[in-house]
Amino acid sequence: MKFTPALFAHAEAALAALLRFDYPADAVLSHYFREHRQLGHADRGFVAETCFAVLRRLRSLSARCDGDASPRRLLLAALFCLRGWNLKELAAVTRDTDAVWLAAAKAAKTEDWPAAVRCDLPDWLYERLVAQFGADTEALAMALNRPAPLDLRVNPLQTTREAVLARFAADGIAAEACAYSPLGIRLADKPALAKHPLFVAGDIEVQDEGSQLLGFLVAPKRGEMVADFCAGAGGKTLLLGALMRSSGRLYAFDVAEKRLANLKPRLARSGLSNVHPVRIESENDQKVKRLAGKLDRVLVDAPCSGLGTLRRNPDLKWRQSPASVAELTAKQGAILAAAARLVKPGGRLVYATCSLLAEENDGVVQAFLAAHPDFAPLPASEILEKQGIALAAGEALRLSPQTHGSDGFFAQALERR
Repeated sequence: MKFTPALFAHAEAALAALLRFDYPADAVLSHYFREHRQLGHADRGFVAETCFAVLRRLRSLSARCDGDASPRRLLLAALFCLRGWNLKELAAVTRDTDAVWLAAAKAAKTEDWPAAVRCDLPDWLYERLVAQFGADTEALAMALNRPAPLDLRVNPLQTTREAVLARFAADGIAAEACAYSPLGIRLADKPALAKHPLFVAGDIEVQDEGSQLLGFLVAPKRGEMVADFCAGAGGKTLLLGALMRSSGRLYAFDVAEKRLANLKPRLARSGLSNVHPVRIESENDQKVKRLAGKLDRVLVDAPCSGLGTLRRNPDLKWRQSPASVAELTAKQGAILAAAARLVKPGGRLVYATCSLLAEENDGVVQAFLAAHPDFAPLPASEILEKQGIALAAGEALRLSPQTHGSDGFFAQALERR
C-alpha cells in the first residue's frame, strides 16, 4: 500500500458515511468498497482499519481535535496519536497549520478528561457498566477498544485441531489452540482464508471462541431433536450439528431469509446432513408451534445490543441507546418464552446474548423464571466441566475480553422440570 492523498480521501469519505450511523459499519464499508472497486486489498485494509480505529476511540479523538472533529482531523489524530505515524509520513496530506494542533493533540492530559471520554464510551453506557463492573470498568473498556483476534473453529466431523495447527505451521500461518474451546484456534494475524484449502473443504469456520462455548453449554447429543432458535448465518448451528455427529434433527430458525441464505454455502462445506433451515415470520410462527414440547435442546442466542462485540463492531456503542436497549429486552423476553414452549420435560433451554448489560441478561432470565416455575437454572460450570472445559464460570456463563480474551457473552442454561 502506498499512502497517497487519494487513499486518504477515500478514508475521509468512508468515515463521513460511517459517522452518520445510519447502518452497521461493516455494511457501510462493504457498500463503499463495491462503489470503488479500484481499491486493492491493502488499500481497503488501510481504509477499514483506520476508520474502525476512529470509531473505537471516537470520544477521546474528538477531545484531541480541539473543537473541530471533522472526518479529516479525526483520521489525522488517529494516525498520529494512536498509530504513531510522524509528520513526515503524513506530509502528503497535512497542511501548515496541522503540525501545531497535532502536537497539542498528542500531548493532551488525558487524566483530566471525564472517565467516559477516557473509556471512549457514551455517558449512558459508561454509567451502566460502572453500576455493574465498578472499578473494573476502565480495564473492560480498554479491552473492548482493542481489535479482536481472528478465531477459528475446527469441524470435528472432518479433521482434528492438531491436524489443522500442523497444516497452518507448514503454511507459515501463526496459530495456537484457544484457551477454553476444545475446537478453537486463534490466529496471530488476519490472513485471507476464503481460498485456503482447509476453509474450502469445510475443515474450519470463522467463529469467536466465546460463541463456540455457547454450543458446549447446549451440549446436544447424537440423535436428539434440537433447535437454534435465532440461527442467523448459522455459526452456532454448524457447531451444534457437529456435536450431534450429524445425527438427529437440528432446526435452524430465523426471521431473515438473507441470513439463512448465508448459511447454505457454509452448510454445504460442513458435511452436515441433519440441519433443517426454516424461515419463520416471528417467534409465534405455526412452524414453531407444531414442535411444542418435542425438543431435547433449544438455543436462544437472542437479538441484543451487541455491546459485548465492540472489538469487532465499535459503531454499536454510538448507535445503541437506552431506548433501543429497553425495546430489545421486551423482544428478548417474548422470544425466550416462545422458545421455551418447544422444550420437552427434562430438556434444556439455553438463553444467550453477546451483551454485557444486566437488563438484557440476568434481568430477562429472572423475569422468565418468575413466569415459568417449571424451569430451573443449571450451573454453567458443571456442564462445561463434564466436557473437559476448565472455565471458572458460576451459575451463568459470563465472558469478557479482558478476562477471557473473547467477545463479551452471557449464557444461562435452564432445564424443564
